[in-house]
Amino acid sequence: MSTCSCHKAKLKMSLTVLTTACRLKSLCRLQRIQAHMMSSRMEPEVLLEKVGRAGVITMNRPKVLNALNLTMIRQIYPQLKKWESDSETDIVIIKGKEGGKAFCAGGDIRAITEAAKAGHPLAQIFFREEYMLNNAIGACRKPYIAIIDGITMGGGVGVSVHGRFRVATEKTLFAMPETGIGLFPDVGGGYFLPRLQGKLGLFLGLTGFRLRGRDVQRAGVATHFVESKKISDLEKELVNLKAASAEDVSKVLDSYQNQSSLDSDKPFILEKHISDIDRLFSSSSVEGIMHNLQADGSEFAKKQAEILSKMSPTSLKITHKQLQEGGALSLEDVLVMEYRLSQACMRGCDFHEGVRAVLVDKDQNPKWNPPTLEEVSDQSLDQCFSSLGDKDLTF
Repeated sequence: MSTCSCHKAKLKMSLTVLTTACRLKSLCRLQRIQAHMMSSRMEPEVLLEKVGRAGVITMNRPKVLNALNLTMIRQIYPQLKKWESDSETDIVIIKGKEGGKAFCAGGDIRAITEAAKAGHPLAQIFFREEYMLNNAIGACRKPYIAIIDGITMGGGVGVSVHGRFRVATEKTLFAMPETGIGLFPDVGGGYFLPRLQGKLGLFLGLTGFRLRGRDVQRAGVATHFVESKKISDLEKELVNLKAASAEDVSKVLDSYQNQSSLDSDKPFILEKHISDIDRLFSSSSVEGIMHNLQADGSEFAKKQAEILSKMSPTSLKITHKQLQEGGALSLEDVLVMEYRLSQACMRGCDFHEGVRAVLVDKDQNPKWNPPTLEEVSDQSLDQCFSSLGDKDLTF
């Protein structure tokens, strides 16, 4: 065989291998998307039960930390609306399956980024329906009680924090770490974060700082703290309430909180830094915050500057503006804004790169584009907040 023929044969083989690899990759991507949209036939991903006069929602995907997918959202939303109008249902309880590590560790982000890359509408559908559920929880006329016993992040925050009552335990781990994957603290983060004390919400949203146990209540994210071993008895008492009002639920939760002394002697983890957070994070720009942190020189300030330097610059700027504006908006209006932001992130680069670096390749070394805060223009930021016209989220 001539050199030329040999070269052509090798080239043809390489192209065949490449084409096959691309097809396999596309097939895997399609399978992930389909898995996200289809419920498991083996066991329900969310359990919906009527216990006494209570509607009980149990997240049932313990192996994936109860990650929220479209199937779960589409089961929870109509049932919540049904219970809300049902005269035989007084309260709604949402929880994770007993014995699991998580209440809900977030949305099924990997499937969403695969869908966005493939041009599949899941990237629009998921956020739209998730935010509609978040709003329904915030507007629910009946007492909604989230028992956040375990990991509670992202989408898990969205199905808990807007409810009237949120019960943390010593196993609760709360965080909004989205700026580290090129996203922003969504699911109504623009509503509840600015309403925490001082600049605490902005600090949590920008840095992804983790709160644990009783500190989740001290920060204002949870309304109550109850020891995990008492949760089963608490649930029984709640479902046995007759014609329960919000006041009745509050009395029961207060009673169990008063019985829970675990870690009550420990100060709030951020107590000695609250005044520093208020001072250092008070700026009209993220660049201003970075300047404050770098100029301060304290160990706490240095650490926060280091953390922020690893986050997506675009995400940091989106989050700062989101929380600035969200502080004066209703939950509905915040979710409309956040839907626009979610679609901007789907169109951009950083979300896909962040998911690759943190969840897929796990090299923890994302290459952000643009790579610096200064290179994120006001024009590009404003475009993220622009109306989507007839594709805007409506309720």
